[in-house]
Amino acid sequence: MEEECCATQLIDGDGAFNVSGLENFMKTAKLGDFGLSYAVVAIMGPQSSGKSTLMNHLFRTSFREMDAFRGRSQTTKGIWIAKCVGLDTCTVAMDLEGTDGRERGEDDTTFEKQSALFALAVSDIVLINMWCHDIGREQAANKPLLKTVFQVMMRLFNPRRTTLLFVIRDKTKTPLEHLEPVLREDIQKIWDSVPKPQVHKDTPLSEFFNVQVTALSSFEEKEEQFKEQVAQLRQRFSDSIAPGGLAGDRKDVVPASGFSFSAQEIWKVISENKDLDLPAHKVMVATVRCEEIANEKLSHLTSDVDWLQLEEAVQSGPVPGFGKKLGSILETYLSEYDSEAVYFDEGVRTSKRQQLESKALHLVHPAYQAMLGHLRSKSLENFKNRLEQSLKKGEGFAASVCECNRSCMLDFDQGCEDVTVHLADWSPSKVREKLRRDIEAYTASVRAEKLSALVADFEKQLTEALAEPVESLFDAAGKDTWPAIRKLLKHETQLAVSQFSTAVAGFELDQATFDNMVNNLVDHSRGVVEKKAREEAAKVLIRMKDRFSTVFSRDKDSMPRVWTGKEDIRAITKAARAAALKVLSVLATVRLEENKSDKIEKLLVSSLVEVSDGVLATKERSLSGSPDPLASSSWEEVSSRDTLITPVQCKSLWKQFKAETEYTVTQAISAQEAHQRSSNWLPPPWAICALIILGFNEFMLILRNPLYLMAMFIIYLTSKAVWVQLDIQGEFRNGFLPGILSLSSRFLPTVMDILNRLAEAGQPQENPERPRPAATLNHQSYGSQTQRTEPFVDSVPNMQSAFSFQGSSSESATDSSSTLTHRTVTDGATTNST
Repeated sequence: MEEECCATQLIDGDGAFNVSGLENFMKTAKLGDFGLSYAVVAIMGPQSSGKSTLMNHLFRTSFREMDAFRGRSQTTKGIWIAKCVGLDTCTVAMDLEGTDGRERGEDDTTFEKQSALFALAVSDIVLINMWCHDIGREQAANKPLLKTVFQVMMRLFNPRRTTLLFVIRDKTKTPLEHLEPVLREDIQKIWDSVPKPQVHKDTPLSEFFNVQVTALSSFEEKEEQFKEQVAQLRQRFSDSIAPGGLAGDRKDVVPASGFSFSAQEIWKVISENKDLDLPAHKVMVATVRCEEIANEKLSHLTSDVDWLQLEEAVQSGPVPGFGKKLGSILETYLSEYDSEAVYFDEGVRTSKRQQLESKALHLVHPAYQAMLGHLRSKSLENFKNRLEQSLKKGEGFAASVCECNRSCMLDFDQGCEDVTVHLADWSPSKVREKLRRDIEAYTASVRAEKLSALVADFEKQLTEALAEPVESLFDAAGKDTWPAIRKLLKHETQLAVSQFSTAVAGFELDQATFDNMVNNLVDHSRGVVEKKAREEAAKVLIRMKDRFSTVFSRDKDSMPRVWTGKEDIRAITKAARAAALKVLSVLATVRLEENKSDKIEKLLVSSLVEVSDGVLATKERSLSGSPDPLASSSWEEVSSRDTLITPVQCKSLWKQFKAETEYTVTQAISAQEAHQRSSNWLPPPWAICALIILGFNEFMLILRNPLYLMAMFIIYLTSKAVWVQLDIQGEFRNGFLPGILSLSSRFLPTVMDILNRLAEAGQPQENPERPRPAATLNHQSYGSQTQRTEPFVDSVPNMQSAFSFQGSSSESATDSSSTLTHRTVTDGATTNST
């Protein structure tokens, strides 16, 4: 496909810049792909001097040419641009409007100066088209043009070295070797005459321009020769950007991709009649273009498929090789930026690359943070699992924590190396520190939980070891109760502290924490004893009555007492009350401090133990005006914390105790008196002897006739049954007259009922196959009676049992009296039926 020149008007005759036309030219000519490998050639000269014709033949462009048959007039208006065809180097040609045209007039030189300045700022090579016959003339048409070129060059301040190629048109017979020195001399005179800034006052022309001179024959008279010479000149443009070429000085060249923006900005500055600073303009162009390239690459990165897939994968969990994958994606776009911005100003290029890199890293940083979060969570979970497994194996807590912490932090660091993006200077230190704090918090939580469970176990152990033994010691309260409790408390506490020290050795606790925990154990053990003491103090009255009952109702061999009349009930009562008072004194205060005695027991004994003495003491205190020692809410030398029962409470409890035990003593006295009365029914020995002697005949009569004996026996059994059935002794307990009235109303029905039952028992059974035992029959006959009547009723049908009962009646009465007496003493409310 034949290459097109794409000729476009860049700036019209009124100075309007064709932005859309230039953009379209850039795309059509693909100028942005050439980087710095392009050259810009501009031509200036008088109007109708053949500039467009020369450019079309030299670069195969299609600029509009003047039609000589229509007269000499302005052909090119403004500035036109086209791409040169057929050259090895990408070359852009610019055809400027001619100078000294009659259309603009003599005084309208503004556009000429502006277009000349624009051509010098944009172009690498400037062709100055001039007539051969004007060389050497002072007022020739080329002088205003050269002055304009040199004057506007001074406004560039620090321009790059531009090639000025003077093209001598319509060359005569004078050799070029003679024309060139004259032309260079004229140029030097013009340069010297041009006003210059102070900084460039002594700067030679060669610092600004590379002056070249060539000559061409007349196109109208010697067309073939003209074309041959143009073809030779064209060869010099084939590789113009090579070192030593026409455009060999590549200093401050704007990259091809920035040509459009650069041209716009340069014309804007020139048209606003501002001083043009090419280095600053170069930086500005580089800034804009590099920023455009950077934004383009960032936009592509945002929509990159690989990056989007990687970002989505990170949200789900850890991604192996995250750092390498992300680094590869970033490197791709940064490399593309470098390749496109390589020809722009290095400082700007580097700055914009850093900005692009910063924005790209900012875009991907959340994914990096998410990866660190996954690593932190995974490492923390691994720490928890490893610590749990280590503790299950029985390893020490502190050692396990240290080893698991080291292992997990190592895994985290290795994971961070895999996540690290080498382009970024991101540090995982904050996440690592958070992981460390999380591990420390979890460790503290587990340690607190383990220690709490351990302390709870030892507290439970102490509670079990102290509660029941202390309760047992309080149950047998005596003078050695509190020493025994202190000894037990000390032993169990020391044992628990020793075992606790061994158990917590693996935790490597600091001394202060360890001491505090030991003190808490000691306080707990003491608290168990104090709590049990307060519980026992709350039921001290029950304890006192139990102790009184034990001492009062049982002898020294712990056998139940039988009140036979020989016992000293007063002494026994005093001893029992003293024992109960001992219980009260033991439970009055907590005595866990060794070498600390009190006078509580002595005070209670002196104030409460003997009623008579207490009454005398009360009378003496009332006469002397001294206060009651128990009329106080605190004990002397005993703190309120250790007080269980106050003195005034002790006095109240003792009063209640005496009232509730008084009945037991009364019952014992009654039982003793009853026993004495039952023992007085036997006649004296002389009376017995007289009965035997005087009743010999009657005794022999009974022996000769056994029916008398049988009748007497039946009468005895019936009387005994009536006695038991009517509970005669119990009826007289309420008084003599009420007892007589009650017995008179119940005697006859009871006798008839007994005879009827005996008669029924003597009849044969209807069902001989299953005879009912006597015990069952008698149980049915007397099932409504009390338990005390059953042994006697059961013995009625069985004669052998009756004789056994008769032979041991005295012993049974004694045992019954003892049993009833014991029940009376123990319960305090049971009626003595002996």
